[in-house]
Amino acid sequence: MAIVLPLQLFVLEPVIGKSYYENLAGGINAAVTVNNISDHPVQLVLTRVNAPVITYTIPAFNSLTLQVHALLVAALLSTPSGTTFGFIEISTSDF
Repeated sequence: MAIVLPLQLFVLEPVIGKSYYENLAGGINAAVTVNNISDHPVQLVLTRVNAPVITYTIPAFNSLTLQVHALLVAALLSTPSGTTFGFIEISTSDF
């Protein structure tokens, strides 16, 4: 069964990070979509079970969708270049 979590707006001042999803009970398969509608890049930081932390940079006015196996934490981090804003959506699945 899939669960689509509510669309979340993010506004991050320079060099500020925030977690938008946490599953510390063993991880879950998920799809993560980030829409960056600001004129500065934002970083998506993913922590998975028994895997290294992965960071993706989403450039200004771009989006990224990833399918992630055994997701523990999904967070966003703004860069020193300026305030970032946009939307993040996470869908979980037990497939």
